[in-house]
Amino acid sequence: MQRKTFTRALLGGAIAALALGAQAQAYPTKPVQLIVPFPPGGSVDYVARTLSQKLSEHLGQSVVILNRGGASGTIGTYEAARAAPDGYTLLLVFDSHAVNASLYDVKYDTFTSFDYVSLIGTMPMALVTSKKSGLASPQALLAAARAEPDRINYGSSGVGGSNHLQPVALARQAGVRLTHVPYRGGGPMITALLGGEVDMVISSLPTVIQYARTGQANVVAIGTKERVPQLPDLPTLDSVVPGYVAQSWVGMMVPRGVPAPVFEHIQTALRKTLADPTVKTKMENDGFQIVNSSPVEFEERVRNESKRWAGIIKAENIKVE
Repeated sequence: MQRKTFTRALLGGAIAALALGAQAQAYPTKPVQLIVPFPPGGSVDYVARTLSQKLSEHLGQSVVILNRGGASGTIGTYEAARAAPDGYTLLLVFDSHAVNASLYDVKYDTFTSFDYVSLIGTMPMALVTSKKSGLASPQALLAAARAEPDRINYGSSGVGGSNHLQPVALARQAGVRLTHVPYRGGGPMITALLGGEVDMVISSLPTVIQYARTGQANVVAIGTKERVPQLPDLPTLDSVVPGYVAQSWVGMMVPRGVPAPVFEHIQTALRKTLADPTVKTKMENDGFQIVNSSPVEFEERVRNESKRWAGIIKAENIKVE
């Protein structure tokens, strides 16, 4: 009896393995969803739309972008976390993914709810002021903030996002006080900046570089240690506030438990997409530095940033209202 039971278990396992292998070999047989947990117009949406065509070609099926904005990306991230782990739901995350658990009562775990595919790349952040503000340099902005604490306001894509926390870090290091005005995503934040509703934002270079080229806003400084080739005359924030660096990132994840062959297919398709000359040239020209990391490297970065920002959030008593 024990031998029969053991044989049946082995047979059952073999059948399951064969079925899994067949499923993975056939993948994908239908369109793949790419969840962007922010409204159209922001950095993550930019990455999704830049990658989607070539990613579709390398996956072998069309990639459908779904914008699911709200609560600094937590709503769309939760939708991805509870999706079937079959490879038909992909998720792009912003750097806010590393801090959301410190601010929101999220219904997923930052790490155990997902398999980390790759850190796609990083973006230097830029300090941008509205034309209506009359602040055309970082020195002028900081001088105004020192003269009238809390008068200078800045927009963000939501509480806890890099557009929120980077100005907090800047204010701490520069010894000034700024007023936070949150919006529901990067697109509405930029609209508010261009309309003069807010004086400044700190946003990723790919999102704002067009405004430097068209003159719709004042891109006054870059958050890297060195000047960037896309805007070589732009001074660094480090030259005004020593030691200050502002950088954002975008990465890809999938719901935890995607079969290994399917996961590898997704990973390979993403690597080929990021290496494609058309994609690479466009993203780099817009200020994006492609990283294309391993899953371990990506997860480790998120863990390190989670610890850093959790400390600042606690020190500044930042809460979601």
